[in-house]
Amino acid sequence: MGARFEELAWRETPIGAISLRRRRDPALDVDVYEVKLDDDFLMSSLFPVAEIELARLGLAPLARGDLDVAVGGLGLGFTARTVLEDDRVASMLVVEAVEDVVDWHRRGLLPFAAGLAGDPRTRFVRADFFAAVAGGAGLDPEHPGRRFDAVLLDVDHSPRNVLHPSHAAFYTWDGLRRLAACLRPDGVFALWSDDPPDAAFTEVLARVFAAVEPHVVRFPNPLTGGESANTVYVAHTPV
Repeated sequence: MGARFEELAWRETPIGAISLRRRRDPALDVDVYEVKLDDDFLMSSLFPVAEIELARLGLAPLARGDLDVAVGGLGLGFTARTVLEDDRVASMLVVEAVEDVVDWHRRGLLPFAAGLAGDPRTRFVRADFFAAVAGGAGLDPEHPGRRFDAVLLDVDHSPRNVLHPSHAAFYTWDGLRRLAACLRPDGVFALWSDDPPDAAFTEVLARVFAAVEPHVVRFPNPLTGGESANTVYVAHTPV
């Protein structure tokens, strides 16, 4: 293994083997950090735009300060890092199922996420986000029933393409109602998706929230030389 490629971390988990890799892209002259689950690519530092916009779009509807934010899924840290760049944020709870992912940040393996783990506003919880919501006690095990101004979620590929079958129930009316119980009365739920806007899922969100908007986030793709797009759903004010 030379300087062009390095596997920084690897661990078997209940949903598969997760790994963090760094490779040098000679065409772009950059180091690329990638996360894989078995043979499936989950995320790449080449494409952070939609993860960043998940935080920006999710916090935009909130017109106050001292925000308490929960982030489901840490990954490479682009969403969480962007949350902390908002001066209105008083606290950020990161719910991550794989302890190794948190360890990547604590060990400083991801230079573009520097400072995330050490920020006094950050607290990590090792938990299955979906199981925590379904259990009814909420996302913060130290404070059952705690409510947040915003919950930002980036775990599955999309509501229809989940990493584990147990996640599917979350994207139903009942699952989203449980999520809404984790929010303050005018709180925001924002969700990243790799798929185009899903009309059926948007309708389910609209049964739970007063305002729902799927945002198509477009960004240049240096691998294809063209453009790619993700979706960020923003749902505001549980009904």
